[in-house]
Formats: sequence, structure tokens, C-alpha cells
Amino acid sequence: MKYEGSIYRPPSEARSLIVQVAVGCAHNKCTFCSMYKDKSFRIKSWEEIKEDLDEARENYRYIKRIFLADGDALVLPAKKLIQILDYIKEIFPECERVGIYAAPKDILLKSEEDLKALKESGLGIVYIGIESGDDQILKDIEKGVSSSEIISSGQKLKAAQIPISITLISGIGGKEKTKEHAIESARVVNRINPEYVSFLTLMLEEGTPLYEDWQNDKFSLLSPKEVLEEIRLFIENTDLKGSIFRANHASNYISLGGILNEEKDELLKNIDEALSEDFFKPEHLRGL
Repeated sequence: MKYEGSIYRPPSEARSLIVQVAVGCAHNKCTFCSMYKDKSFRIKSWEEIKEDLDEARENYRYIKRIFLADGDALVLPAKKLIQILDYIKEIFPECERVGIYAAPKDILLKSEEDLKALKESGLGIVYIGIESGDDQILKDIEKGVSSSEIISSGQKLKAAQIPISITLISGIGGKEKTKEHAIESARVVNRINPEYVSFLTLMLEEGTPLYEDWQNDKFSLLSPKEVLEEIRLFIENTDLKGSIFRANHASNYISLGGILNEEKDELLKNIDEALSEDFFKPEHLRGL
């Protein structure tokens, strides 16, 4: 496999074959992110992608899952993605799921017919890092998308029956917008009702604009207690049917997991216990 630069994937794709179909991120402007700053965005040629898939087939007897990288691989034209997915089905008949990162605008630029065709060709899950549902926060972090566009993109995937995993970042609005972040994020997620919704906790990366804002006292980090209170407010405001909730990433101060709304009370109870005991993961054990 020929990878360019550092490769990133969702935690749930830890055991997946990672196939880099695009290099970097087409947007690459988010103020908190340092992941793709060392790369110039480009879409790999079919010949490059096919060579990697063929090499993987030669070297691995059994591939259960495949993840298409980099940062927003759904930016590829639908025709090319279908070509990739169809070839995966041909040479990896045992593969149970193919996943992909996507930005909301990538989804909106695809027609309903495109998305249904991608589903039929084997696209099994789309991961969307929406970070927040609050429009001012989205503007501040230069996400390049509005909450209404996020909702529309999620509903479009639901109509195509493609499972969705949404990721939010606790603390991304700072102390000043913690309430707005929690409530508006719940509003957006409620409108989509994704199969999965999860929280990372903000960790500032040197060299990013948000890190510089923090150094210049233009951004305030939440304490561990405030992070938990923010997530609690989010959960309180959710109204979901069967969404699997997770906040068990290495960056999180405590590990949470359950089904919303089914286990909402239990999740709130676990948060209240952590708050009352004032017991959180030490900073040196957190990571991205």
C-alpha cells in the first residue's frame, strides 16, 4: 500500500484496511485541525487505487472492512467512487462494510440517484465531523458549512438509507458558547437521527489558528467539569430513536456509551456520578 503523509481514520475503523483514494482534505481550513496541513489535496488516479487494492488482495486472506481515506473522500465523483466500490465487491467478496469520511457539502453535491447508487455498490457508512450545530461556532471555526446544510446533508443520506456516524467536539465553542454548542448540536442531531453520534473533546494543536487564539486569550478552554456539563446538556436536549451514543475516545475525560433515547437516563446518571466524584482522566493520558 502506498500512503502519502499521515493517515487518519475513525476509531471504529481501527481494524479496517485503509485505502487512500484522495490525499488530504479539499476544505482544509478548519481552525482547530492540523491533520492535513502538510498535504496538497488531490484525487488519486484509478490506476493508483487499483494497484493498492490488488496489493492488499495479494497480501491479506480476509478483509472484513475497508475505509476510504483521506479527509473527505466522498468529494470524489460518484462515477469514480462506484468504480472503486464495485471493484472492492469483485475482489473482496468477504468485505462486510466500506466506510468513508464526508463533508456535508460533498453530500449535497451528490444527487439522490448518486447516493442510492453508492449504497447499492456497497457504501456502508459515512462519517461526518460536524463539530457543532451552532451557526456562529461553525463560522468561527471556518467549517465552511451552516447548520441547515448539515441537516440537509444528513437527511439526504438517510433518504438513501446510508448509515451515518456524526462526530461533535466538546469545548469547541469555548466557555462563552458552551450552552449554545450543546443545545444547537442536539437540535441538528435530532433533525438527522443518525445511527451513531459521538463526542471527542477538544485538544488544541500547536500551529493551528485556534491554538493561537488560546495563547492570545481570545479563546477559553473548558475544564473537565465544564466539558461533562456541556455533554450532559446535549444529551438532555436529544430526542433520538436508536442512535448509538459514544464519548469514549482517548480525548474524553470519562468514557460514556449508550443508546439514545433508550438509555438517556443512565447516561445522565453516569455523568452526574463523575461530576460528584470529581474524577476525570488525567491530561497526560488524553490523546487524539
